[in-house]
Amino acid sequence: MLMPRQKTPELSVPTLSGSDFNLSEEQSERGVVICFYRGLHCPICANYLKELEKQTPVFAERGVTTIAISSDGRERTEEMAEKIDAKSLRFGYDLSLSKARKWGLYVSTSRGKTSIGIEEPALFSELVGALDFAIEKNYPARGEYAGEV
Repeated sequence: MLMPRQKTPELSVPTLSGSDFNLSEEQSERGVVICFYRGLHCPICANYLKELEKQTPVFAERGVTTIAISSDGRERTEEMAEKIDAKSLRFGYDLSLSKARKWGLYVSTSRGKTSIGIEEPALFSELVGALDFAIEKNYPARGEYAGEV
């Protein structure tokens, strides 16, 4: 379990800007907001990321950097960045599922296409906030994949 003021697991992912994000090397005055999101297939995530995009300059004024990270590859991450019209928010991609587990994320299996017609990856990290959407849409239980990643 992640605890405030305790060392976090290692985290390094490529970003759309072409450089790598490495948490242990992040240069910020007061910290970093890391937003893990499910992937391009998640319409709820797109809404959250739009809001984080709006707030990124506000965080920056306070010495806090931001990044949104998923297990999606570069192409799907670029699509998400375009979808939310990202200008300030950094995007990281290719988060390994084993690393996602170390960060306390759940892993789910694909159920095919989502309600917005985008194919879910075979396996992807899951957010608890997506439960309300899954309940509303009568999706099966999520985050229960316990096999090898």
